[in-house]
Amino acid sequence: MKHVLIIAACCFGTSALGAHELDGRDTDRGQTLYAGQCAACHGANLEGQPDWRRPGENGILPAPPHDETGHTWHHDNQLLFEYTQLGGAQALAARGVTGFQSGMPGFGDTLSDDELWDILAFIRSTWPARVREVQSGRNPPHE
Repeated sequence: MKHVLIIAACCFGTSALGAHELDGRDTDRGQTLYAGQCAACHGANLEGQPDWRRPGENGILPAPPHDETGHTWHHDNQLLFEYTQLGGAQALAARGVTGFQSGMPGFGDTLSDDELWDILAFIRSTWPARVREVQSGRNPPHE
């Protein structure tokens, strides 16, 4: 429960961009990149790893699903981007959360920012309209 609360705390008060940075993205490229970079841990169908809510013996949570059954959509776009770019522990540390162990590596040295946004846009494109609407509300309005 502690891990869920830490991540939930990072959802609020962020300097995220609105959902618009995912609009017009290349979701086909995002799907291809997801298959090559993300599916090994998060599942080919975005289903995540078994028992993703329970830390393993090493204290690290398994990879969560990115479909509507997971918590990805509970977060604003900027946090999702930072988590993907920097890795879980570094993204949270940058927001003042320390001591959180994450198995999520950073892909900022491997993938460009545009590629990361395309992956996130692909993931978002798979969510039902209701979930996309709720997640959009977690982002600041478009200026």
